[in-house]
Amino acid sequence: MLQGAAPGPGTMLDGLRRRHASRSSPRPLSLNFSTFSAPPPSPDMDSSSEHPIRRTLHRLKLMSSPSLSELAKSEKSSPEDRGEKQKRAGANATWNSIHNAVIAVFQKKGLADNELYILNEGVRHLLKTELGSFFTEYLQNQLLTKGMVILRDKIRFYEGQKLLDSLAETWDFFFCDVLSMLQAIFHPVQGKDPSVRQLALLHFRNTIVLSVKLEDALSRPRARVPPSVTQMLLILQGVHDLHGVNEEYLRLESLVQKVVSPYLGTHGLYSGDDDDEDHCSVMGESEEAD
Repeated sequence: MLQGAAPGPGTMLDGLRRRHASRSSPRPLSLNFSTFSAPPPSPDMDSSSEHPIRRTLHRLKLMSSPSLSELAKSEKSSPEDRGEKQKRAGANATWNSIHNAVIAVFQKKGLADNELYILNEGVRHLLKTELGSFFTEYLQNQLLTKGMVILRDKIRFYEGQKLLDSLAETWDFFFCDVLSMLQAIFHPVQGKDPSVRQLALLHFRNTIVLSVKLEDALSRPRARVPPSVTQMLLILQGVHDLHGVNEEYLRLESLVQKVVSPYLGTHGLYSGDDDDEDHCSVMGESEEAD
């Protein structure tokens, strides 16, 4: 997912601002007078009269060349403008510090002393600025996506038992260390829906679990499923998207059926004794019981 040089957090925030702007500013008109050339005056033309093309070019030059007073005004900005620029620069610096801290957590690097408190204060400050409306979008599309790719790239080419064992280690690290640290860093955001925990688990499901060859590894005859993988699947099947059951969730349920039997899923009760396509509908059982 990460290909080439990724843009810095400050650049990405500027892109978010541009995308949420109501309309873009018009492009300035640029005239190159070197491309115009007036024909030489004819011999019979009165030398005292000025050629009309030359008069037009002269007027355009006067219109396009700002006076010294106008240049001075453009160089000076009002105190309000300077204050706004300073606020944006400070917000970008805060975003950068949060970005670096979160990526460091995914890279198994600890936070410095008192850094967690500073990050909490930074999050609180950003939520009160114009960037606060971009917070969830930035958290999902940048921080969590980048972090999950870091974890996924370590195991993405593994297969079979090696994949199961490596995925178990990855889940243990994420669930015990990364998830708790993310909740601590973004503690000021708690109480909003979706929560940081929910977003992180959904990104782990979509970016890691559903992108590796886990179904093939679980289907092998002598597969030894680590307890952490079973725990991972059961926890993830309890996390739902805001829009309800979707394709990703159903794909996860098909993985849960391979490690838990019987399993009550979205479409009914699944048993290891049944064929892959067979299931017993809970609604059907209740109707027969009546």
